[in-house]
Amino acid sequence: MSANGFRELGLSDERLAAIEALGWERPTPIQAQAIPPALEGKDVVGIAQTGTGKTGAFMIPALERVEAGKGMQVLVLCPTRELAQQVAEDTQALSRGTRVRTEAIYGGVGYGPQIKALEEGYEVIVATPGRFIDHMQSKRVDLSKVRYLVLDEADRMLDMGFRPQIEEVLRGVPRDRQTMLFSATMPHGVHDLALRITRDAVWIEAAPPGTTAEGIEELFYSVKPEKKPDLLLELLRQPGWDQVLIFTRTKAGADVLQARLQREGVRSEVMHSDRNMKARTRALERFARGDVRVLVATDVAQRGLDVEGISHVVNYDVPLDPEDYVHRIGRTGRAGAKGTAVTFVTAADLAAFKSLEHRLGRTLERIHLPEYDYAGTPRTESRSAAKRGHKSRVPRGMGTKSVDELTPEELDALLNPGA
Repeated sequence: MSANGFRELGLSDERLAAIEALGWERPTPIQAQAIPPALEGKDVVGIAQTGTGKTGAFMIPALERVEAGKGMQVLVLCPTRELAQQVAEDTQALSRGTRVRTEAIYGGVGYGPQIKALEEGYEVIVATPGRFIDHMQSKRVDLSKVRYLVLDEADRMLDMGFRPQIEEVLRGVPRDRQTMLFSATMPHGVHDLALRITRDAVWIEAAPPGTTAEGIEELFYSVKPEKKPDLLLELLRQPGWDQVLIFTRTKAGADVLQARLQREGVRSEVMHSDRNMKARTRALERFARGDVRVLVATDVAQRGLDVEGISHVVNYDVPLDPEDYVHRIGRTGRAGAKGTAVTFVTAADLAAFKSLEHRLGRTLERIHLPEYDYAGTPRTESRSAAKRGHKSRVPRGMGTKSVDELTPEELDALLNPGA
């Protein structure tokens, strides 16, 4: 493979070697548009969907300006631990062959390595706002040398209530810094923030907000609530379902589904905010290595999870926010690869489904399989249709209750059948 496409951007030999080692042949659209003005020292506001190479778009030009041994010069703020970890890993790969040091700072883990990195003046810090403010308030952070500030997934950070922390960081960084802000969407709050913290920024829209990445096949199955586990298991038996990320709406739903998959012999892990950081990291690493075939997760994984080779994303529950749909399915079909996104639609999901159609601006055709369809009227047959004869395994007496409606005793019965 060759990095000739990046060579035209005028990057250093060290950077080109690191890019070639990563196997990146040519810049993605957001990288091609953002890197040149960033290298010129201009502020950049980028609107790009997930999976389009935003990390490279802001980190490649930043690393070109970093001087080893001169303290923290690059600060990247991310909304989640998983995204901070991923950005830090990409940064370490892009700075291979240099003495630039990178540390990810986030909550849920010990302070020791983070304090060491701050005291020693690591050149690149990638942090979640909450934990970074903890260090600031403890007087461990020197922001005086920050030359390059990045807000990644700015819309998500504002959604999560991080505006006060962002404002505190902004008060501490030098005014003559270079700023880059990236967001998959540009709601009013993010637009105002971008205008206020950047100077004569170059605005880049690599894809219209809310659009899905090319190369992702989208399938929507009409299904009865109690038939969702059986339909999922049947789909998992189809060829090509090699590495599957499944999103559920609730943490309890994720636990119940993962337990069912394990009972059926499907190697799987579960990832949500009730699991400690060590367990979440272990689950992600096992999924990335291929030790397990399926990762069941809540929306904690919809942004920032960058695992190469995810063949399918399954929306086990239709997301209530249409933007979440875009971020979820963006976990497959990354960097130009092909992928498939499957969404289960029950009668209770119709309002959210219509909202999704409205947001995407197109009609979404549902596949009706007689054995699973809540409407009971088949319209479209699929070659991957489920075999007839499967019986639902919802414990007797629970009817068609959703996981959220189950009592603690019923939930325990689902997780521990026969106990």
